[in-house]
Amino acid sequence: MSDLTPIDPTMTPAWEALDLRADTFDPDLREWFAADPQRTQKWTLSAADLYVDLSKNLIDEDVLDDLLALAEQTNVAQLRDAMYAGEHINVTEDRAVLHTALRRPATDTLMVDGQDAIADVHAELAKMYAFAERVRSGEWVGITGKPVETVVNVGIGGSDLGPVMAYEALAPYVQEGLKCRFISNIDPTDAGETTKDLDPETTLVIVASKTFTTLETITNAKVVREWFLNALRERGLATDEASTAEAISKHFVAVSTALDKVAEFGIDPANAFGFWNWVGGRYSVDSAVGTALAIAIGPEGFADFLAGFHAMDRHFAEAPARENVPLIMGLLNVWYGNFLGADTHAVLPYSQYLHRFPAYLQQLTMESNGKSVRRDGTPVTYDTGEVFWGEPGTNGQHAFYQLIHQGTRMVPADFIAFANPAWPLADGDADMHELFLSNFLAQTKALAFGKTSEEVRAEGTAEEIVSARVFTGNRPTTSIMAPSLTPSVLGQLIALYEHITFVQGAVWGIDSFDQWGVELGKVLAKQIMPAIEGDAAALAAQDQSTRALIEYYRKHRG
Repeated sequence: MSDLTPIDPTMTPAWEALDLRADTFDPDLREWFAADPQRTQKWTLSAADLYVDLSKNLIDEDVLDDLLALAEQTNVAQLRDAMYAGEHINVTEDRAVLHTALRRPATDTLMVDGQDAIADVHAELAKMYAFAERVRSGEWVGITGKPVETVVNVGIGGSDLGPVMAYEALAPYVQEGLKCRFISNIDPTDAGETTKDLDPETTLVIVASKTFTTLETITNAKVVREWFLNALRERGLATDEASTAEAISKHFVAVSTALDKVAEFGIDPANAFGFWNWVGGRYSVDSAVGTALAIAIGPEGFADFLAGFHAMDRHFAEAPARENVPLIMGLLNVWYGNFLGADTHAVLPYSQYLHRFPAYLQQLTMESNGKSVRRDGTPVTYDTGEVFWGEPGTNGQHAFYQLIHQGTRMVPADFIAFANPAWPLADGDADMHELFLSNFLAQTKALAFGKTSEEVRAEGTAEEIVSARVFTGNRPTTSIMAPSLTPSVLGQLIALYEHITFVQGAVWGIDSFDQWGVELGKVLAKQIMPAIEGDAAALAAQDQSTRALIEYYRKHRG
């Protein structure tokens, strides 16, 4: 077993060297590019199908040397290997962390806690694929014999953000005549708007909750079940206990390992797809949590999706440190956040299909690395995590890019684009994609090289507004490109950011795989509920602010 004792990174020689370097660091991307015609070549790497240009980052060979030394001195590679091997690196829950096992080939073997994890994964995949084919072919029918037209996925967190992001990203691969919808928010509006125009006879509902106790998911599932049964009853269907049970069994399936609770809900346990406690919710889209996606794009497409993950997993495990894209990108985030003062990180996909990708990364990165104690429970004395955010280009250009270009805060940004559009263009629109990509290229160029006051004056600008039109440049960006947004490429992108997140957490010595921070609010919500419902003692037990808000609500509730 590996020694998982965290190392305080601030006590390493590499951290001290980076601290000293940051004090006098004076980046000049214009000068660096002018002085080195090979800079782009030196700082461009490949990982699977991804072309990753790091040349516009605020990095030179000395900084890279120190960052790689920091990774070595904080045992990043040792922790990575322990993760891949199934050791219990999630120390607060005493669990293995094996999302990488979800996409390994069936010929592999990995014994974890006495079980062959790879064999288990492929047995569950086979079950999921068989079910997906039955739905796609029309063999699976509802209570009136009609095939499924709409799949409604009910989940929250990783059981929603992953499937909905991937479904939106891979829309061109979705089988014609099938569509998916997603319910996550406990706001009744979400379930109401999602179901209001659906035909219950052609709707399949997937309830995704590992324990089948997630408050929001089970509450929404009950709401959807009521909508479904009421709609059938209006048609003279599901009018007695037997026909109601039959209707639920043909229109509801589960992603859960709590088969007793699944059965209690009315779902046939034979139609429950499981995953394991070594899969965290935010790392689970490539497990049975992706059942809706497997139905939408088919087993072949889902297998390609998994192959993309695995290609990036192998790159992270096998590429030398100086060519290892997730390693270097993770270390760059440490450089910017811990030494150069960056608090946020933007992810800007130039693809409308990836419009949910930044939201997906928010959970992946901030739930993983929003920690203030190390793996041994000692408090950290340095910043961890950063705020991830973003929107698709070119929309963001007309919203927040102003701050990135000319604001006082440094915002490192990843730009993502594809050589080929997924949507076929009409003859007259053939240049539209080129216009789109020209914006992608122009933004990173402007952020890197800026515009000097001399260049502004040379355009004939009035002196009193010259300073307002100067761009300082030296705003760091990474450009990621691929030939097309395929299932495999999407898997590669997700795995890339999974491993970037891992690298940062490993350097900081934190447990990136628990999420205790989400628990307190859930506990308090259960305590507050009676007060909202009118329990005087529960109301009196609240703090004055909460009590006043509850009183306002009760006064104004219609």
